Amino acid sequence: MPEIARFYGIVIKLFFGDHPPPHFHAVYGEFVGLFNIDTLEIIEGDLPTRARKLVIEWGTINKDELKKMWDKQEFYKLPPLK
Repeated sequence: MPEIARFYGIVIKLFFGDHPPPHFHAVYGEFVGLFNIDTLEIIEGDLPTRARKLVIEWGTINKDELKKMWDKQEFYKLPPLK
């Protein structure tokens, strides 16, 4: 699963052959959460509250790029949260 961003110990990954709805994976240590790209709700797994908030903040900034990436099935790196 290609890594598309990394910030504050959180790794964001995307996999096109995965199940709907369009989503991305956030990995933080032993925690993994799947986030819906459209709603940014966690749809599977769990992350600590602070990590979840950082992922949602990052996802809000990059939502349009994530949608494009999912629709075109082209991977590229996105900027980290600063």
